[in-house]
Amino acid sequence: MFIRIGFEIVLECKSETPLILALSPHPDYDGRVIGDDHVRSDSNLSMQEYIDDFGNRRTRLIAPPGPLTLWSDCIVENSGLPDVFDWNARQHSVPDLPPEVLGYLNASRYCESDELAERAWALFGHTPPGWARVQAICNWVHNHITFGYHFGRPTKTAVDVMREATGVCRDFAHLAITLCRAMNIPARYASGYLGDIDAPPMEIGDFSAWFEAFLEGRWFTFDARHNTPRIGRVLMVRGQDAADGAMITSFGTHHMKLFRVWTHEVSGADTDRDLLSLLETRPDAPAMTLAPEVSP
Repeated sequence: MFIRIGFEIVLECKSETPLILALSPHPDYDGRVIGDDHVRSDSNLSMQEYIDDFGNRRTRLIAPPGPLTLWSDCIVENSGLPDVFDWNARQHSVPDLPPEVLGYLNASRYCESDELAERAWALFGHTPPGWARVQAICNWVHNHITFGYHFGRPTKTAVDVMREATGVCRDFAHLAITLCRAMNIPARYASGYLGDIDAPPMEIGDFSAWFEAFLEGRWFTFDARHNTPRIGRVLMVRGQDAADGAMITSFGTHHMKLFRVWTHEVSGADTDRDLLSLLETRPDAPAMTLAPEVSP
């Protein structure tokens, strides 16, 4: 299957402002890309792309004073298969974990697993270790946290989410990650594109956050927000938590004036030429309603 992915973001800065963006498909995404998946702008700006410590593609630039439009638009090939499900995946004992995943047991900026350890064991200590335990955590977070864009804020941590019982998709991910780590299950943050293929229609496009848990010698995708295997994920970033995969890191003040994201299944195109011709048309995606001023 083919999926058209992209975004359009308009920022306004009062003065020259260095930016670091995490808005490109991750190098580990294994689907073919048709078109250009780099971040582009409406100005002739110098942009540098590099790979960070988590393997994420980053783009750095200096935004000029005034409005700046950033965008990307391409088509990716996707298997069309839902997230892998393996109820028999085992949990490793801590001494048996590979060294490279041990860091994902630690508390981090948004995931205070040390503070929620007692609560986690009280809730899930009776569950069988392995997939069943991670799924029990997802079920609990999904059923106890109320989703709403107005509940999001950049300083909100897993402890806040647990206390307030509200959040956006990254808050669902942070709380599930925190509870997994408290139960000695390595877990890491992930985000990217996720449309509504074989799912209820979305009212508005947005990036989505989920998480990955290490079981049976590999990383598996889990999604406490939707809590069901989904089709068409396109990974952009991974990290300890959202601090390692911020969409925009701004070294100065900026205001977001427009934000829209599209993730649409493409049908009726048989060749790469057909697919490329679709990219010549403006994508159909409504803009998200923003507060008068949105700061980083």
